[in-house]
Amino acid sequence: MSRLKVAVLYGGRSGEHEVSVVSAKSVMDAMDKRKYDVVPYFIDKQGKWDPRPIVPEPGGNAGIDVVVPILHGTFGEDGTVQGLLELADLPYVGAGVLGSAVAMDKEIFKRLCSERGLPVVEYITLRRGKMDGVDSPFGYPVFVKPANMGSSVGITKVSRPEDLHPALCEAAKYDRKIILERGIAGRELECSVLGNEHPEASLPCEILPSKDFYDYEDKYLLNQAGLVVPAPLAEEQTAEIRRLAVECYRAVECEGMARCDFLLESATGKLYINEINTIPGFTEISMYPKMWEATGLPYAALIDRLIELALERHAAKRLTKYER
Repeated sequence: MSRLKVAVLYGGRSGEHEVSVVSAKSVMDAMDKRKYDVVPYFIDKQGKWDPRPIVPEPGGNAGIDVVVPILHGTFGEDGTVQGLLELADLPYVGAGVLGSAVAMDKEIFKRLCSERGLPVVEYITLRRGKMDGVDSPFGYPVFVKPANMGSSVGITKVSRPEDLHPALCEAAKYDRKIILERGIAGRELECSVLGNEHPEASLPCEILPSKDFYDYEDKYLLNQAGLVVPAPLAEEQTAEIRRLAVECYRAVECEGMARCDFLLESATGKLYINEINTIPGFTEISMYPKMWEATGLPYAALIDRLIELALERHAAKRLTKYER
């Protein structure tokens, strides 16, 4: 039986470049070499491809059967690379152009969730260059975030009015649009979703940050944050998280995979959807695969299933006419 030729895209022009490299290595190491002929496609921080770029024309990329993008953040998780792969008519793992772009933009994501009646934290949107004199309408603490960035890059928790403007300036380094969000004191929970037209949710997990909140340093550098899988929750809370994760996934038209992140407010017991990540961290100890492992789907089998979903979606798209 011939092996599938799998192109793995990683690196990229993003503040999450290093995270992507670690995730991709883990995925490539775990792929069954009896099934897959793995071809690495590295993209450096300037956007240069090695060994060569994928070209945006059907039939122009001989030797690729399916693509696995492991590109976190901008120029990879935001619909840009997905658009290239659509032009190239290549099957690929994960959300399409629309789902990727919507999930990446925290403001648009919150708008769509609100339109579906899904619970999101109160927020306002600001623009780079129009931040002078801004105060929080929610009191303090608040979180200040770039609208289009992941892995907590550029995010600051602000507890005093005098610290707000520096935090806005920090976020503005990474995006022209900034989110100011009411601070929630409570538990951080996550849930993995898998599927195309019929998505399923894993058992959720709980993150136990070693710092004031789960920032980039805590996620990738300190190695001190705790992870509890499955999360210690009442049965009805677990069921509600899984339900909301699937509804959120559908609201933004995700496909393939995503990780939905939640906040459980201590004072009210209310559950909020924080964000959704269409290309979550993918090392063997990352939350997305760990939650599926706890649900009964081990790491290598999860990769197999994601590739199957990519090929299924591509075959379904082939039935669509683009000419009269």
